[in-house]
Amino acid sequence: MSTTVAPKGLEGIVATTSSICYIDGEAGVLSYRGIDIHELAGHSTFEETTYLLWFGKLPTADELASFSAELAAARVLPEKVVELLHTVPADATPMQVLRTAVSLLSIYDADEPSSTHDANVRKAYRLTSQIAMLVATFDRIRKGKSIVEADLTLSHAANFLWMLNGEKPSETATRAFDIALILHADHELNASTFAARVIAATLADIHSAITGAIGALSGPLHGGANEATMRLLYAIEKAGADPVEYVRDMLAAKKKISGFGHRVYHTEDPRATHLRRMSEELGKAAGNTKWFDMSKKIEGYIKSEKKLNANVDFYSASTYTTLGIDIDLFTPIFAVSRISGWAAHVIEQHDDNRLIRPRADYLGPAYPAPYIPLADRA
Repeated sequence: MSTTVAPKGLEGIVATTSSICYIDGEAGVLSYRGIDIHELAGHSTFEETTYLLWFGKLPTADELASFSAELAAARVLPEKVVELLHTVPADATPMQVLRTAVSLLSIYDADEPSSTHDANVRKAYRLTSQIAMLVATFDRIRKGKSIVEADLTLSHAANFLWMLNGEKPSETATRAFDIALILHADHELNASTFAARVIAATLADIHSAITGAIGALSGPLHGGANEATMRLLYAIEKAGADPVEYVRDMLAAKKKISGFGHRVYHTEDPRATHLRRMSEELGKAAGNTKWFDMSKKIEGYIKSEKKLNANVDFYSASTYTTLGIDIDLFTPIFAVSRISGWAAHVIEQHDDNRLIRPRADYLGPAYPAPYIPLADRA
């Protein structure tokens, strides 16, 4: 047995070194490559942020133009993958389809046999564009709508909304979604990123690592909190109830209120700061702030009664709903953003690799336990 046992869930354990993302949970700091998330949300774009994550610096104007063009050029899905989207069972969830389709993409990727740094970067371009296309295209297919072809002149955020809704998004909607993508792009060794790095550490290819990351993200303790938050808002609306009274009754019944608290942050999640504002601004632009208003009342009550802060999931629910996005697309859209961070971590892992192989603290029967013959077992 080990003499030092890691806490359950590896809480507080430093598992690797990385130069991608820095978090200070006590101060409420999140930064990518040392640049504060508030600076990026205020001034950057998803394309620029992705460049920063992959290459370790902000791009020049020419580098950004070239990078954006590469991402746009990668907006192509293999025919066989589109066929899969047409043939999955009617009750397949978007996350199930996304996980399966990403795995299938590896077969049609020209760089599939290679995991060199340059090959991984080329695959990262394709995966970043293709994951967004998969989510939007499958949603169109399952609703019996025609597939919308990618527009290579649009930004990553605008093209996704275009392919999803079949309408060119407003500047307000595009900027709001772009900021949401920036805020979700990376978050150090969260469950899905750690899963991706563990898989990559075996020298498995990037598609395998990303497929595993999507599997981890599909779990309700990782990627589903904003879905639960929106279902709560819908339930309150359907009941015609006061949000605070409804939540008070839930707490009295020992029911969890999703979207509050965080394993790392002990102050406000810095991403929630921007999503709160975006939820309000989008609601005002749409002429309907009911989801924001309900959320604000719930946030105030939970903070007062439970001393818990809203996390990234709480206001992303009302933000995405106001953008016209269905609840079961919330977690896939998390992947649309997080692929940028996942790819950065897989590239970093492959560039300086060592197999990730921790030990377990054994709590079973004492060694040596006797082997009892079958005839003598009670």
